[in-house]
Amino acid sequence: MTRLAAADRATLAITVMIVTAGAWIVLAGPSELMPYHYGFDGQADAWTGREAIGAGIIGFGLLTGVLAGGMGLAAGRSGSPARVRAIRSGQLLILLTFLTLALFAGVASVTGLTSLGAAAPMAGLSVLFLIVGAVAGRVGPNPIAGVRTPWSLKSRLAWDRSNRLAGRLFFLIGLSGLVAAPVAPQPLGYQILIGAVVAAAFLAVAESWRVWRTDPDRQPF
Repeated sequence: MTRLAAADRATLAITVMIVTAGAWIVLAGPSELMPYHYGFDGQADAWTGREAIGAGIIGFGLLTGVLAGGMGLAAGRSGSPARVRAIRSGQLLILLTFLTLALFAGVASVTGLTSLGAAAPMAGLSVLFLIVGAVAGRVGPNPIAGVRTPWSLKSRLAWDRSNRLAGRLFFLIGLSGLVAAPVAPQPLGYQILIGAVVAAAFLAVAESWRVWRTDPDRQPF
């Protein structure tokens, strides 16, 4: 029997953890309604029961297994060491992002968090962006993760530069948000954090187009 790689064992473990947490919420979570959606002002604006929250987290866990597991299969079938590294980096990005999101969503719902415009939620979101930024710049072309635009998929140079830019911006945003969380006026701090992430994503997409346009080795559409 082929031994699972460390990333694949982590995929299995994280998938089980998220699914188990969702099942616990369904069976033993708070009986009162829990928040599941927040507006741009950071205030909870939609509520539902533990069954729906738990089922959503179970589905999120299964999606984690499918996406990260698919990346693991692709890495196992690749004969190129560079390609394997690129795919494994994408797998790691999926695992870390989905685990952090599931943890944040589960805690927010179970504790009945009514506002993201506070120091602790802002710090939690900042940690998520910090993690994404730390890994995103190392992700090579793959089927799922990264700055996947029509231009980055047609130019390796555009892929590398747009993902590297996204990684740096997300890391700086996460670090800045983490430092500012205890003192930032709320909900302004939360709104600036989200706005900065949207701007960073736009800049990464624009960078993929800009580099593709000037890349002599780009593939045609």
